[in-house]
Amino acid sequence: RVTRARGGRRRSSGGRDDMPVRIRLARYGHRNHPFYRIYVADSRAPRDGKHLEIVGHYDPKPEIDGNKHLGLKIDRVKYWLSVGAQPSDTVARLLGQAGIIPPPPRKGGGRPGAAPATGRGFAASALTTNL
Repeated sequence: RVTRARGGRRRSSGGRDDMPVRIRLARYGHRNHPFYRIYVADSRAPRDGKHLEIVGHYDPKPEIDGNKHLGLKIDRVKYWLSVGAQPSDTVARLLGQAGIIPPPPRKGGGRPGAAPATGRGFAASALTTNL
C-alpha cells in the first residue's frame, strides 16, 4: 500500500524495504576522550539518534599497549553488508583494517616522494553474539 506523505511525496507503508541503511559511528565518551559505537541506522537519522543495531565499538585513543581498540560482531556486520548497508568512509577504513572488506583506496595527499605511512597500532577483537 502506498500513501502520500506531506508535501505530496510518495511513501511505502510496508516498513523498512526502501530505507537507505548506513553503518556508521556514534560518538560517546566525554571531552577529549572520545569513544565510538559502530551501529546500523537509517541514513536520514541524526549521528547519535535512533539506530537499528549496535554492531561494535571503536576506541581511537591508544591504550597503554599503544593500540587503538576495535570490537565487532563480525557475523552481524557481514549480514548488514550483504543486505546492502553502506559503511561510512571511516567505518569502511576500520572494516578494511580488520579484514572484513577490501581496504578502500587511500585518498591522495601527502608530500610528493614521501615514504608511505606505516600502519598504526590497531588491535581488533571479535565480539560474540550469544546474548
